[in-house]
Amino acid sequence: MKKILETKRLILRELEKHNEKDYKGLSSILQDEKTMYAYEHAFSDDEVIEWLNNQINRYRNYGFGLWACILKENNEFIGQCGLTIQKINKKIHNSYELLEIGYLFNKNYWHYGFASEAAISCKNYAFEVLKENRVYSIIRDNNISSQNVAIRNGMKIIDTIVKHYYNIDMLHYIFCAEN
Repeated sequence: MKKILETKRLILRELEKHNEKDYKGLSSILQDEKTMYAYEHAFSDDEVIEWLNNQINRYRNYGFGLWACILKENNEFIGQCGLTIQKINKKIHNSYELLEIGYLFNKNYWHYGFASEAAISCKNYAFEVLKENRVYSIIRDNNISSQNVAIRNGMKIIDTIVKHYYNIDMLHYIFCAEN
């Protein structure tokens, strides 16, 4: 297992394709309707596998992606946090890519500060290791908890975008932090 970051309570490491604990941990998050409310649906088994494969491809193509968040005290998979490249299409001739800090945690671990701890660590990684000047988080308008994580991570809303997902137009805020 490739460890990327360590915080006071967490280890962030790459997901492994054939690791049953990783698959089960992802499934417990992605297949839970309450957790996935901002996506408007819980994932199928095939969508979980596609999500896992996307992360592994990101590690290969970019050197980063969403990493498994492992709780140090019991070695439990409690969520994901990491960096992804997101393409933004504001208008036909105005598209651009952002380095996003994304996070998604098992609902049993919400409101304990794990997402903030992991997101702050990922921001520092982007600034100190990748030498990026800015990082972003793109968050649905109804996801107040994730917006609060972005604020605790020193981010401010700089723009909005509407994403079309599962036949629904969803307003998202674009948060940004600068190095």
